[in-house]
Amino acid sequence: MVTHVPSEEYGDERGALLAFLEEQRGGIRRSLLGLTDEQAAAKPSVSELSLGGLLKHVAEVEQSWIARAKGEEPAVRRKPSNWHECFALVGDETVESQLAYWEKVAAETEAFARSVPSLDETFPLPDQPWFPPEGRVSVRWVLLHLIRETARHAGHADIIRESLDGKTAFELVALAAQ
Repeated sequence: MVTHVPSEEYGDERGALLAFLEEQRGGIRRSLLGLTDEQAAAKPSVSELSLGGLLKHVAEVEQSWIARAKGEEPAVRRKPSNWHECFALVGDETVESQLAYWEKVAAETEAFARSVPSLDETFPLPDQPWFPPEGRVSVRWVLLHLIRETARHAGHADIIRESLDGKTAFELVALAAQ
């Protein structure tokens, strides 16, 4: 469900981008309201997606992109041998711990976006076959990419949650307001 995103102060592009990213984060967080870790791990369709796995994935992806923009290595390096863990809570990971981690990641994203001199600053894309060789993207691009990635998975989260217990985004927004 789309919620209202307050308009930014005139010309505050950073604020607008960050507000839309936060709105999409909220969709994923709301999808987890009132669920146990076991329910959040459920996969109610033929897909391997679960709400807990989506939560972990979006936090990890956001952290990795901001790390790259800063010229740092991502906190988690995914390779074929551990890729499957990107969409599942493993070990002692819980919904609560992943929400807390994502909150820290979101604060780092906001601090970084507000600190760069210009959203036009660029950084190199990772050396991966799906990116152009020696490609570069701007900070603006990465914020737009994070909005797109998070929104896409917020839509998945809506469907998974409704499949679990019939609760829709409208009900979850009302639950969050309580």
